Amino acid sequence: MKFRVNTKVESAEKAGDKVRLKVSSDGKTDMIEAQRVLVAISVKPNTENLGLEPLGVKLTRGAIDVGDQMQTNVPGIYAIGDVTMKLPLAHVASAQGIIAVEALAGKEPRALDLNNVPRCTYCEPQVASLGLTEAQAKEAGHDFKIGKFPFRANGKALGINEYDGFVKLVVDKKYGEILGVHMIGPEVTDLTGELSLAKSMELTPMEIAHAVHAHPTLTEVIGEAALDAMGEAIHI
Repeated sequence: MKFRVNTKVESAEKAGDKVRLKVSSDGKTDMIEAQRVLVAISVKPNTENLGLEPLGVKLTRGAIDVGDQMQTNVPGIYAIGDVTMKLPLAHVASAQGIIAVEALAGKEPRALDLNNVPRCTYCEPQVASLGLTEAQAKEAGHDFKIGKFPFRANGKALGINEYDGFVKLVVDKKYGEILGVHMIGPEVTDLTGELSLAKSMELTPMEIAHAVHAHPTLTEVIGEAALDAMGEAIHI
């Protein structure tokens, strides 16, 4: 895979059975020829014509500002989902909805920690992550270590003939806090539950490694990555 960041697509035109893209970056232009072009531009909040301005609801770049309980600056008005642009994902909107309803019912719901929320890309191979990247951990001043294990050394992945990819943990060296998780490979979006729970409960790689993972399953890769973070990986 090749990634071009900070790059603008200037034009796209058909060239026989292919597509030719003109792209620019840092003042330089280049041509890319491809079989297919997938356009997936960013999400933006759809808050127009909702009558928010007359009510005095505060917006930031078109997104509705909300607090920990999804309340706006106007009493009695709550907002959830992509209009808040906290993290435009369906499971985030669902969690926000539960928080808002509990708040309206007079309960005291727990604030949503977006740092513990899985981010999933349903492509092939699948991609999933939560928390900080290595670069973000470094920028935040963390002294961290990496635990990593490939699907190629996993029996279930070999059995289903999908063994490209890995699980990587970004772990604080001093306290063992799981700062981030990054995965690419077979069904990794389904593996986020254990790691989201572990991060939410402030577990360390030691607790993950001590949990017995059924064999053969893809979840064994998580246990092995945790062991690798402690320098104790067994099957590699």
